[in-house]
Formats: sequence, C-alpha cells, structure tokens
Amino acid sequence: MKYNIAVFFSLIFLFLSCKNDNEKRIAENKKEMQKREVIFKNIEESWIFYDTPVTEASEKSLGSWNQWRDFLTELALKPKKTIGAFQQKSKALSKKAMALNDNIPYEYAKPPIKSRISTLITKVRLLDLFINLDVIPDKKVIKLVSEINLQLVSLQRQMDKITEKNKIPIEEGESELMKMMDTTRAIPNTPLIDTNISRVE
Repeated sequence: MKYNIAVFFSLIFLFLSCKNDNEKRIAENKKEMQKREVIFKNIEESWIFYDTPVTEASEKSLGSWNQWRDFLTELALKPKKTIGAFQQKSKALSKKAMALNDNIPYEYAKPPIKSRISTLITKVRLLDLFINLDVIPDKKVIKLVSEINLQLVSLQRQMDKITEKNKIPIEEGESELMKMMDTTRAIPNTPLIDTNISRVE
C-alpha cells in the first residue's frame, strides 16, 4: 500500500512539473515571437533606400550602365510581410551590388568611383550578413540602411563631378602637359655607365 501511495505521489509530482515546463516553454515562445515582431517592424519602417538618381549624371548612366539600373530597380522593390522576404531581398541586393564592378562605363572607370562602389558593396554585404543571423541586430541593420544611402549619394555626386569635369574644354598644350606628367611613360631612372672608364678585372 505504501508503495502504491509513493508511486501515485511521484506521478502527480511528475505531471505537475511537466505542466510547469510546458507553461514556461509557451511563455518563452510567446516572448520570442513578440521580440521578432518588434525587430520586423523596426526593419520594415527603416527599409527606405534612395532608389532614384539624385544627380543628372547618374540618371543618364541608367541608359548605358545596366548593372547600375538593375541595382536601383532592386532597391526600389520593398519586401513585405515576413523577415524571410527581407532576407531574400538582401541576398538579391548583394548580388546586384557585386555586379556593379562589371562594365563600368569608361567615363566612370576611375579610382574615386571604384572605391565608392567597393564601399557600397561592403555595406550591402554587411546588411545581408546581419539580416541573416539567427538573432537579427535590428539597430545595426537600420544603421546600415542609412550608410548605404550615404554611399549611394556619394557615388552619384562623384559621377556628377566627373561629368562636369569632362565638360571643361582642354586648353592648347594641355594634352602634351598631361602626357609629360604621366609617370607610367617616364624614362626609367637608371645610372648611366661611362664606357670610356677602363675596367679592372
């Protein structure tokens, strides 16, 4: 009889402890869902990119630079409903950003433009990395969105500067001066050997 009572009480204790574990698990899941919902809302509200050209030069380059046009088009399409949609969008943005290095128009294939493109690519890839983590750091994602926007403006302004600089007419003799200043065309600085000096062997 004592054995039956002990088994009965141990079963009741086991049942109550399992019930408490289930309640804790349900409470934790609910808390986690609320946290994810807050992160999703924060990201959704801040996911605003400068997807239209801000300078005349960048607008004109849309016709000749397909990768630039594709990247801005991808920026314009905002994901909806789930964090998974934002994760897929960040992957697509990362691919389009990497393609910006391909077929840069000759006019813009200069170090200031290339460095800005590299910085933009780095920011977009960081966005892709952070948004695909198990625990998404929403503050970092929000900061990266604003940094990407700054890089977009910087790149477009640099394109505009280059376009304006190219409009300035070249003065007479300036092209020859530029050739003389080109260090890649310079004569190598090697010591001259006097052939009149007798050699000691």
